[in-house]
Amino acid sequence: MKEGTSSGGGGAVATNDPRQPSAAKPYAPPKLSAQDLPIDYAGFLAVVFGVFGVMLRYKACSWIAIIFCAQSLANMKNFENDLKQVSMAFM
Repeated sequence: MKEGTSSGGGGAVATNDPRQPSAAKPYAPPKLSAQDLPIDYAGFLAVVFGVFGVMLRYKACSWIAIIFCAQSLANMKNFENDLKQVSMAFM
């Protein structure tokens, strides 16, 4: 056998090898519309605990609602739409 080649047509495999640095392409995440974004569970839980805190007068529920609301505010992706939801949770 010759040195530097492998059996089974190694020349064609080397040109199509995805591990080659010259063939690497940078990752581009898919574009998502505002409707396709995942649900903000922290904002939803802030509203639910806020309602329970007001209706049942549980202080713990109100504090949990404030914590979830702060988490939702920190993780906002779409500022305009999420600001409405966060402001409703604070109220």
